[in-house]
Amino acid sequence: MNVKTPARARTSQIPEPTIARLLFADTRLAPVWLLIRLYVGYQWLHAGYEKLTNPAGVWVGAQAGAALTGFVNGALKKTAGEHPDVTGWYAGFLKEIVLPHAALFSSLVTVGEILVGIGLILGLFTGIAAFFGGLMNANFLLAGTTSINPILFIPATWLVLAWRVAGYYGLDRWALPLLGVPGVAGSLFKRRAARLGEAKAQV
Repeated sequence: MNVKTPARARTSQIPEPTIARLLFADTRLAPVWLLIRLYVGYQWLHAGYEKLTNPAGVWVGAQAGAALTGFVNGALKKTAGEHPDVTGWYAGFLKEIVLPHAALFSSLVTVGEILVGIGLILGLFTGIAAFFGGLMNANFLLAGTTSINPILFIPATWLVLAWRVAGYYGLDRWALPLLGVPGVAGSLFKRRAARLGEAKAQV
């Protein structure tokens, strides 16, 4: 008799190498990730705080969007030449989407930098905070600005890979088991589901 193998059983999966488990999932390396996390988090928090407290209010406040407008206009000048620093599609995004809503994006950048910094320093949802930090780094790089962005982008990608252990010396040590991750419910939701099940059984 021909018995079909379930689709899930036929799925091929490459096992995680030992070195990958050591680097990105072993709590013995949590102190290393703590140092990386604090450095990147401080840089983001400092950058966001400077924007928030800017005396001229060019990021948030009376002149919100002025600094970002100048930044975008500078990026748009880098689209010329055979190998431009800013590609055409990204220039189009800056010109058509960002520039008309400079005040909104200015506030988003400021708040985003502060939240990423706080998340990394506290070790709360470290992987998510690092992802959005790296996303901002990528946008600054696409806009033709190098500065410290490559230095922050590289450890941000590492922190995303090490999300299981990067926040071990932080709030993730309690938050992740409590809340769970996509596809795996944490203890908080398991208890809630158990209570709902008991309530239905009593009806």
